[in-house]
Amino acid sequence: MTRKKVKLAFIVNDAARKATYKKRKKGLLKKVDELSTLCGIEACAIVYSPYDPEAVVWPSPLGVQRVLSRFRNMSEMEQGKKMMDQETFLKERILKAKEHVRKQKKDNREKEMALLMFQCLDVGELVQKNMNISDLNDFVWLIDQNMKNVGRRLETLDENAQTHVIAPSQVQMVPPALAIAKNEEMTMEDHFHGYGLHMNADTLQRQWYTNVVNSNGDQTMPLGDANLQNGFWVNPLP
Repeated sequence: MTRKKVKLAFIVNDAARKATYKKRKKGLLKKVDELSTLCGIEACAIVYSPYDPEAVVWPSPLGVQRVLSRFRNMSEMEQGKKMMDQETFLKERILKAKEHVRKQKKDNREKEMALLMFQCLDVGELVQKNMNISDLNDFVWLIDQNMKNVGRRLETLDENAQTHVIAPSQVQMVPPALAIAKNEEMTMEDHFHGYGLHMNADTLQRQWYTNVVNSNGDQTMPLGDANLQNGFWVNPLP
């Protein structure tokens, strides 16, 4: 169950006013105590009323004197920088309420024009024939805003689609020299396969060099088909 909103007006009934004072005073001192404890700030409260023979102070007379002394040592500009009385507080409340009403009216107007726009789209023609200049201006403005939103959405979709397309510059091209060398290597491999060998030229050269080192340089590179059975080298000119 929600609490009933209290009307901010002077309470005429004496008994009700006194009961409200005691309740609110207790709540005020409790809030000041919580604020000081939770936030670690210096605060004080002084309450005068016809229901108490002396002023009610919080946290103590010494604490109140300390906070007031600190306040008096400030310049007049700093003292009144965030000072607020009841009149100023009510003026701010009124300004906030007016701003809230203005925003609510604007929101309601946009919803009204949006409903009219969808009705026109459903029927295929202007529903209200007796619209004044103000209504027409708001209606055209809303259509224009929706068209801009659709355009921005289409641009975003186009940009996302372009990012997934591979650009020609991103295609890896094989340099001509590398392509020629690769073709020559494949040609040599095909040549050796023609003789029933399954080794490329680099493998054969490394094997021949290893044999030369192991034989202390006595072995020479074979030519022709002399060592074809050993698989060292073949005659490049058949």
